[in-house]
Amino acid sequence: MTDDPFRCRCVLCHDYGDRNEADRMDLTVIENVQQHGWHVAMVPEDEIGPGFAYTIGLSHTHGAPELATFGLDVHVMHRMVNALGEKSAAGAVLADGQRHADVVVGRQVALRQVDLRWCRTFFGQAMGFYRRPPLPLLQVAWPDVDGRFHWEEQAEQRHRGSQPQLWLPPNEHPAGIWTTEL
Repeated sequence: MTDDPFRCRCVLCHDYGDRNEADRMDLTVIENVQQHGWHVAMVPEDEIGPGFAYTIGLSHTHGAPELATFGLDVHVMHRMVNALGEKSAAGAVLADGQRHADVVVGRQVALRQVDLRWCRTFFGQAMGFYRRPPLPLLQVAWPDVDGRFHWEEQAEQRHRGSQPQLWLPPNEHPAGIWTTEL
């Protein structure tokens, strides 16, 4: 029997023999995925850097990409990834390069495919749930007040550093707050 690489390998679909070792956070993730279809992990801003939020379970429940966004208040980011998660749950196919106008009032967000080499740096809870990098994973990028994204040269300097560029391999990412741990 061959191991199907597309079969879900999460802790709900596969018994790794360590279910009795799950901590409170693991159990919360599992419960939210079972009840709501996904969980949103929120990492608040701290002295190390800006906050971020990402989904866990969209791939398991809906066969959809996991979603991550950075640099805003965690509650705003929670609403953003939930809005896109709801679209996915309703059958929308989310993919690299798409723009969505109805996630943040008055602004578009852009979806970018995350290079999986970033998974261990930012998405530890998802790695624990899936026991491998979540496949695929999309970064939800938000624009500055003039509608420019952080990779665009015309974007204000502060905005350019507000979010990582996770579609780039880690060794090609511009040096800054997002690469200090590498």
